Amino acid sequence: MTETSPSLRRGWTTGACATAATRAALMALWGEGFPERVRITLPKGERPEFAISHRAEGPGWAEAGVIKDAGDDPDVTHGAEIRARVCASGGGIVFRAGVGVGTVTKPGLPIPPGEPAINPVPREMMAGQVAEMAKRLGQAGDVEITVSIPGGAEIAQKTWNPRLGIKGGLSVLGTTGVVRPFSCAAWIASIQRGVDVARAEGLCHVAGCTGATSERAVRGLYDLPEGAMLDMGDFAGGLLKYLMKHPVPRVTIGGGIGKIAKLAQGEMDLHSKRSQVDLAHWAAEMADPDLVHCNTALEIYDRLGADFAARVAQKALEQVETRFGGRGCAFDIVVIDRKGTIIGQAS
Repeated sequence: MTETSPSLRRGWTTGACATAATRAALMALWGEGFPERVRITLPKGERPEFAISHRAEGPGWAEAGVIKDAGDDPDVTHGAEIRARVCASGGGIVFRAGVGVGTVTKPGLPIPPGEPAINPVPREMMAGQVAEMAKRLGQAGDVEITVSIPGGAEIAQKTWNPRLGIKGGLSVLGTTGVVRPFSCAAWIASIQRGVDVARAEGLCHVAGCTGATSERAVRGLYDLPEGAMLDMGDFAGGLLKYLMKHPVPRVTIGGGIGKIAKLAQGEMDLHSKRSQVDLAHWAAEMADPDLVHCNTALEIYDRLGADFAARVAQKALEQVETRFGGRGCAFDIVVIDRKGTIIGQAS
């Protein structure tokens, strides 16, 4: 869905809140004093403003907090306070997990074991604040950032973090900085309207992707116009069922290895709360019993490489063709990694 429903209010990710808190703490540490509000730049250029809810400082350190507002999204972290404490490091930018922020203990996630569960984009956003402010204020930019979320350990029990081996608290997440609320009905309706528009424009090739990264990869691969890109999200079934009655000659389904692995298992709702990667299924599929001990599909890919990605793509294509083929659509599958590199295809 390219636009949030007018009746639903969007919010901000934990990563955006941590970045705003980092900026406020740096202002205090480097002599500008604590602000009432701060403005940051998100990855797509948007510049929201955040109220500072917590301030503390001591010799050589400063800490600020921001209350997370997830808008109208049913996010378990809505209302949590995201805090960032900054002090000088021994060199470069160092991230620490404070109270309520988890530590990664298993492979297969974007952050390696032993590291704080602060995902790559939030790290980049916070590092960007350090670099910009250090240059402006004549500071070295060697900063240790400790992110904490009071009550985060309890909130994390309502998430998949314990199962994924993220111990001690929540993850600091977000790729765009924005939480876009939705209802299933509203999202699926928007997918259907996208198909209608594409057909009305006479487009012969459309693509349903699970997120912005896969959308960029698929659009670049096939040089598709913007109108051909259907914001499928997790609703593969919603898109494919509609295409049965309103076909387009060629349909590409694109997504990350985890989402497409679930599609390959026959799941049509790819949301983490409603379907999971079946490790036993893939251990049998790849004839490797040890795969049941993996944590995620990404970890299986790290072990097996292109063979696994190709199998996932092929099995996903078989599932789609079995359920939805023969009705005027030719399908293909594109699997990407977290950087947007295409790692598997089937057609």
